[in-house]
Amino acid sequence: MRTLQLHFSANALPTLNTFLQQTKEARVFRRAQAVRDVVTGQRLQTVSDTLHLTSSALRKWVYRFANQGPQGLLDRPRSGRPPKVTCALELHLNRLIDQDPLQHGAVSSQWSCRELAAVLARETGVQLGRESVRGV
Repeated sequence: MRTLQLHFSANALPTLNTFLQQTKEARVFRRAQAVRDVVTGQRLQTVSDTLHLTSSALRKWVYRFANQGPQGLLDRPRSGRPPKVTCALELHLNRLIDQDPLQHGAVSSQWSCRELAAVLARETGVQLGRESVRGV
């Protein structure tokens, strides 16, 4: 296995520690944690075995951190159709859940995913299936 030919700046470890404290996404946290272990001197193969990552994936994250800093650990935009459930739609749905279903013409005092989807479509114009509503 090739050895890493990277030298990290003196502020790499404090930068990673700060990033770890501020990060909320599990995937990004795990990447930063693995890269921090490599920066502290642990072997890449040891870290990848311990954290159940492929060594090629860990090597990629270490190089991205070395070249781009913490921003290199973030997810890149993905191709494909954008998600139907936007943040605003999710907030609307969460507010709706806190309301009484009977006020919206439901037949029960508890929401069903089907009824939530119907009311959401009526109020926002966005058609979601019950499984999409359940996923939020």
